[in-house]
Amino acid sequence: MISRTIAYRRFGKRVLDIALTVPILIGLLPVLAGVALLVRLKLGSPILFRQRRSGLRGQSFTIVKFRTMIDACGAPGRPLPDAVRLTRFGSLLRSTSLDEIPTLWNVLKGDMSLVGPRPLIEAYLNRYTPTQRRRLTIRPGITGWAQINGRNALSWEHKFKLDIWYIDHQSLWLDLKIIVLTLVKSFRREGINSNSHVTMPEFWGRKDGK
Repeated sequence: MISRTIAYRRFGKRVLDIALTVPILIGLLPVLAGVALLVRLKLGSPILFRQRRSGLRGQSFTIVKFRTMIDACGAPGRPLPDAVRLTRFGSLLRSTSLDEIPTLWNVLKGDMSLVGPRPLIEAYLNRYTPTQRRRLTIRPGITGWAQINGRNALSWEHKFKLDIWYIDHQSLWLDLKIIVLTLVKSFRREGINSNSHVTMPEFWGRKDGK
C-alpha cells in the first residue's frame, strides 16, 4: 500500500500545483497586465526575460519572468554589472516577487512546481557535487525551503543543504507552509539580495567534489 507521503509526492503535488496556479493566474490577470505595461514603459522591450534553466533530471527548459534590468553594455559590448543594470523599479519587482508572476506558466506546463529547489542555469550542471545533484530529482520550484529561510542572503552551500532537506521531507503540509511563508516574506521583502551582491554571485562548485 502506498503511503500518503509517497502518494503526494508522485501525484498529489502536481494536482496541488494545478489547483492553485489556475485560480492564482486568473486572479492576477489585471496585475499581470499592469506590470507588463510598466515594464514596457520603464525598461523597454522585451517585457519578458527568458533563460534556459535545468529542471527535473537535468532537463533543460526556458524560464519566463518579467524583465528587471536594462540593456547597458560597456566596452567591448559586454553587459555592465547587475548592480548597474538593476533599476529601482526592477528592484521593486524583485523584492515583491512580482517579476515571478509569468513563471506560473512554467508551473502549468509542468516544467516547474510551486514549491521546490530554485532552477539554476545550465552552466552549473557540471559543478554540482553528487549530493547537490539530488536537487534535480524533483521539479524545481518558484519558491522553496531555502527561499523562506534566507533566499539570496544565504551562501550557495547553505542553500543547497536546505534544498536537500526539503527533498527528504517534502509533504503536503510542508508545501502549504512554504507557500504561506513565501507570501509573508515577499510582503516583508526579506532576503532579496546577498550580503555583497544585488543578485546571487556565480556558483563555481567545490573542488574537492564532496
